[in-house]
Amino acid sequence: MRKPASIAPPKGKLGVLIPGMGAVSTTFIAGVELVRKGLAQPVGSLTQLGTIRLGKRTEGRSPLIKDFVKLEKLENLVFAGWDLFPDSAYEAASKAGVLDPRHLEQVKPLLNSIRPLPAAFDPEYVRNLEATHVKSADTKYDLALQIKEDIRQFRKRSGCDRLVMVWCGSTETFHTPHAVHRTPGKLEQAMKENHAAIAPSMLYAWAAITSGIPFANGAPNLTVDIPAFHELAREHNVPICGKDFKTGQTLLKTILAPGFKARMLGMNGWFSTNILGNRDGEVLDDPAAFKTKEESKLGVLEYILQPKLYPMLYGEIHHKVRINYYPPRGDNKEGWDNIDIFGWLGYPMQIKVDFLCRDSILAAPIVLDLVLFLDLAQRAGLRGIQEWLSFYFKSPMCAPELYPEHDLFIQLMKLKNTLRWLMGEDLITHLGQEYYD
Repeated sequence: MRKPASIAPPKGKLGVLIPGMGAVSTTFIAGVELVRKGLAQPVGSLTQLGTIRLGKRTEGRSPLIKDFVKLEKLENLVFAGWDLFPDSAYEAASKAGVLDPRHLEQVKPLLNSIRPLPAAFDPEYVRNLEATHVKSADTKYDLALQIKEDIRQFRKRSGCDRLVMVWCGSTETFHTPHAVHRTPGKLEQAMKENHAAIAPSMLYAWAAITSGIPFANGAPNLTVDIPAFHELAREHNVPICGKDFKTGQTLLKTILAPGFKARMLGMNGWFSTNILGNRDGEVLDDPAAFKTKEESKLGVLEYILQPKLYPMLYGEIHHKVRINYYPPRGDNKEGWDNIDIFGWLGYPMQIKVDFLCRDSILAAPIVLDLVLFLDLAQRAGLRGIQEWLSFYFKSPMCAPELYPEHDLFIQLMKLKNTLRWLMGEDLITHLGQEYYD
């Protein structure tokens, strides 16, 4: 990838298009508005609170990331989206129960003004929801064209100069790549033929990318992680990334597992179970949808611990993941982990983690960062897979010949070095030999 000669400044307004106006997206929108009003802080957002070291440690240069690179200001974000239900963002947020009523009342005017457009829906891909607010058309291609028209109308109505789309919809049932996913032509023909391998999320991705709009996939769905979309993204000069927002239990795995590996501590097993009661939990109660999520969660340890390189330490790990739908828990997911490790001379030890997390609270700042970084990437002329944004995903996309990098700390170094590279600063290697010459 060539270094951009320049980065276009952010002019005008930035539109944020969100398929899926549920707990995550309404928490994100409400949070942005609260921050804009000075009523809350954007905790968890690297773009808003993170700093970046420049040059040598002796130089003392560590500006905020948002002051270092040309990111859009929160004041210029405008929101729209689609959903399977007709509730306004205020009604959806109230039903989700993530935010306190006092917070929702403070941003009620904005949330009430955002009403979702009818969604593209296929009950074969989301089986546990009874959708009431959906588009109709003879073919999937026609549905995608309707989404493109929605995008065109929003751009015209809002006056937004630039747009970004982030999939915040439900996890779709498990599917593997198909022959129709190989080229843009085959993909489009399959859409016209209502092929079963074309998921609703792919219709949004096709509409966005062919409209020149960056796309991020916040669910473990296949969506843009197929050759046809890789080619389309390059053809239309669009950055893409995914998959599956890294929150909760998997976030902790990508923090803890690198530590075990760094100290060469062995592992016999890692058992993970979750209870959650939001719409995501209801969808994942379907075994076919859980399979999609399970594949995303299971790959983390294999890639971090590299059992083929360290067979004695990690060659026989028993890694189990369970998710249980438990309505009383709501959006406040609870994740239990039992980790069986061993140390010097093979002596066993155990670690137990009970993470009472708030899924949407952890996901909302990820959505914000992806919106701002994808907009930056497009203004910098970057296109195709943005591996430097792996930091935000459970199952990060990468070039076909590569394995994905899951180590959170390597991901963060890659992200910050990409920003340094974009701005013409020296990359940080942490070698530091020059201090001792």
